[in-house]
Amino acid sequence: MADSVGGRYELRDEIGSGGMGSVWRAFDGVLDREVAVKRISPETIAASTAIDVLAQRFQREARVTARIQHHGVPQVYDAGLDENADELFLVMELVRGVSLRAFISPGEPLPVSWAAAFAAQICTVLSHAHAVPVVHRDLKPGNVLVTTDGAIKVLDFGIAAILRSDVTPLTATGERLGTSQYMSPEQVRGDRVTPHSDLYSLGCVLYELLSGYPVFEGEYGAQQMYRHVEVAPCPLRDVRTEVPAELDRLVLDLLAKSPDQRPVDAYEVYEQLLPFLPAPGSVPETTGSIPGDMPDPTLVFRRPNAPRSRHESGPVLGGVTSVEAESSASRAPRTELRNAISEAFQQSGILLREDRHAQAADVLEAAIRPAGEALGAENPEVLELRLRRAIIMVFGGEHRAALPEFDALEAAYTRTAGPTSEKAVECLRQAADCRAELGQVTLALRQFHDALSRIRATGGDVSEMAIEVRLDIGKLHLLENNLTEARETLQALHDDVSLVHGPDHAAARETAELLERTHV
Repeated sequence: MADSVGGRYELRDEIGSGGMGSVWRAFDGVLDREVAVKRISPETIAASTAIDVLAQRFQREARVTARIQHHGVPQVYDAGLDENADELFLVMELVRGVSLRAFISPGEPLPVSWAAAFAAQICTVLSHAHAVPVVHRDLKPGNVLVTTDGAIKVLDFGIAAILRSDVTPLTATGERLGTSQYMSPEQVRGDRVTPHSDLYSLGCVLYELLSGYPVFEGEYGAQQMYRHVEVAPCPLRDVRTEVPAELDRLVLDLLAKSPDQRPVDAYEVYEQLLPFLPAPGSVPETTGSIPGDMPDPTLVFRRPNAPRSRHESGPVLGGVTSVEAESSASRAPRTELRNAISEAFQQSGILLREDRHAQAADVLEAAIRPAGEALGAENPEVLELRLRRAIIMVFGGEHRAALPEFDALEAAYTRTAGPTSEKAVECLRQAADCRAELGQVTLALRQFHDALSRIRATGGDVSEMAIEVRLDIGKLHLLENNLTEARETLQALHDDVSLVHGPDHAAARETAELLERTHV
């Protein structure tokens, strides 16, 4: 039986993790609809040394998100907030779309109207949040989801600060919350955050949308944070000449080091973006790099309040979905197929535990073809079958055979879930591991650094996955006797982990041991 929370929400698929827990696609058995469940597991709660603070932060996220009454923020449906319970969960609107991160590509900047449309929609959300008053504190492309009609949703108010006198701060003095690539100077310094801090982050996002590159690049988060405080940004028109001068000026104003020098509020920024937005009834822009098969953010301005597309899939009148409208005859084979997929996962797991790697891979291979034909090559279950098979091949030492599959899976997950999605990054890491095993060190390092860049965009420098990849890079340099590079990589990692988690953290101890080998 599937796991459930709150007595009514059946957990289906994990669709994200980080920050304060995992996010699941779930089914509400009472209202017969899909929802998103953000969950802190019992294991995490049990391991927490400050369960009351953990519960209060989670409670704050629920209440903050529920308080922002705007369609650009996912609706909150329910919450389990008892700090004495064995589980905390938040039930929200399930949003289907793609991360704004997927629209950013070096050398392929977006059309000006697309970038302005994204920024204007974010301004609208911020204006409602700041009126609560709430500051997001971690605005970045990875926290913005673009729906199929081009509308945006701002996600993860988990580290938001409520600017009310009756709310007690829940972070330690001087603790920096945010992502280094989009962090305002006052956040870097540990000063008080205000709505102007979100405007700075918006400037970072808009700069990246228009140029394809971050405002400040750096190998490590500390370098980026230093530049946010001390270095003037390069004007956009020096990077991309066709950016209008007025828009370039707006971005530089948003990136002012002093909060007082930034625009007054999100409303003012929206007003300054209006000249760059398409008029109602206008045709789509054709200049700039238009991402193929991606939602068009200008649609909400060109066709405001447009009716639902005739070709849009999803719920229809009476709550009947396209899946529910299938005949019982068509559902029966689908049920048999899903049973076969479940059996393949179970049987391959048994064989894997017995170290029968080839047989485990064969069991999955037998399920992949019929599943792909029936569900589609990029169906989540089909991709999961392929990923499980590729990982088992690695366990069996078949790195050369697994490598092209990881490359293909990384491309598939990038298309379907975005380049910073957990599965896309994991496949990129696995491909890098395979290349390292095969002696393709230069390519392996390039992929590890690519993976690290994606992880930093959503989780920072010291998330669990970031630590693992930075260790991989340091170990590979050490293995290749690149002692200087290994020392620099491992020393920076050791300093970051020690600062955030303490010198007794397992990664801090491991990097300390590895550093000793760089001085031989």
